[in-house]
Amino acid sequence: MWIDTHCHLDAPEFDADRAQVMARARDAGVGLMVIPAVSPATFSTSRNAAQACQGAYALGIHPLYVKAVPHDALQQLAQALAQSAHDPRLVAVGEIGLDWFVPELQDEASRALQETFYAEQLKLAARYGLPVIVHVRRSADVLLKHLRRCRDVGQPVAGGIVHAFNGSHQQALAFIELGFKLGFGGAMTYDRALQIRRLAADLPAEALVLETDAPDIPPHWLYKTAEQRAQGERSRNEPAELPRIAQTLAQVRGWTPAEVEAQTQRNALAALPRLTSLVAEGAAQGLIGSDIPSMGKT
Repeated sequence: MWIDTHCHLDAPEFDADRAQVMARARDAGVGLMVIPAVSPATFSTSRNAAQACQGAYALGIHPLYVKAVPHDALQQLAQALAQSAHDPRLVAVGEIGLDWFVPELQDEASRALQETFYAEQLKLAARYGLPVIVHVRRSADVLLKHLRRCRDVGQPVAGGIVHAFNGSHQQALAFIELGFKLGFGGAMTYDRALQIRRLAADLPAEALVLETDAPDIPPHWLYKTAEQRAQGERSRNEPAELPRIAQTLAQVRGWTPAEVEAQTQRNALAALPRLTSLVAEGAAQGLIGSDIPSMGKT
């Protein structure tokens, strides 16, 4: 069974055919999908999509939305986490983090606001004992600073997943030391993604999880050029692409597809422990397989 640890199945891009997208994922062997919210406006849509696909969801405020959300967004998140605290499908706080890439969010005030939202959401994650799903773009060192601060003041975060990681090897090891797994997806499939492929090949096997970020970060076979996009063509990614994305990880690690499936499934369950009960529930209902194939140390 494949686990897509990060897909936005509730996004408007899927409104016309969400049921068919879910069916294609099942047919491809993707047994679980994790759907992170990005703002209070998507808390219910993420939860509903997770219920519809018998998957999981996370609740959080994405750094790209911090200037657009209501003034009480953090209070809304706290209330939503309290209300869903015992929901087995709630597996993390996310998508949270920092984005030092988007130009309109790089002034001093915007960066400070991002850090405030990130720090407060880490506190909420610690309060509820939940892992976090972290967005990182050119911001790994500052993300790590806040995680270490939580640990140092006795409010450590219970690990989680660093989504679409593309930092340095040293930064990767720092996240791993703090209990995090690193997400690899469509970007890894591009021949020129040398740094991502090096990380995927060299990092400890226990650190890797797979994701699509659907409908975003399409793999190379779905990519559209600027000219094609100008003509109206789109490159929507889907969870069903995950097994084919996994073939790249198999190639760079020298693993078989079965080994990739086994290792990344194990890693996903370690990163988001509440997924374990969903695997058991799905197996009991005959929706997904219950076996996690064994593999030797890699």
